[in-house]
Amino acid sequence: MPELYSLEPIDAPSLYLRLGLALIVGILIGGEREIKNKPAGLRTHMLVCFGSSLFVLLPIQLGLAVQNPETLSRVMSGIISGVGFIGAGTILRDRKVRGLTSAAAIWVSAALGTAIGCGLWKIALTSALICWFILRIVKRLESESILHWPINLQIKRARRNPDGRVNEQ
Repeated sequence: MPELYSLEPIDAPSLYLRLGLALIVGILIGGEREIKNKPAGLRTHMLVCFGSSLFVLLPIQLGLAVQNPETLSRVMSGIISGVGFIGAGTILRDRKVRGLTSAAAIWVSAALGTAIGCGLWKIALTSALICWFILRIVKRLESESILHWPINLQIKRARRNPDGRVNEQ
């Protein structure tokens, strides 16, 4: 099996495996968004996850990650900034703020792609499943949440009578 978690330049099978895994994870998250007909769907999440993985793999393949460990930090910082613009475009539509969950899913897709590119596939797969669970299952729980139960709140003012008894008004 090819080496999956090295910052040394990797062989072609490991490279293809990382990029393929990024696409699969993008499909998992983006497919859920696509099914719900959200503005950022399958293609967006696939491209964000794949692109993030690719951006991390470039300095690894060039040997820059080993020479200067700060290189990957700068690349990751650039990914976060770039994805922020995509997320902002997803949220701000028709002068209304919508799509916060889709923007957050894009952000997570970038993180997943970055992890996969670095070879941290166990973290990425576990996190992808957690993300899918949040998007797919937690929405159902939200609609049935205690926060949506009707609350009957009554406020009564009480005063003490001269004899010490409480009089509710």
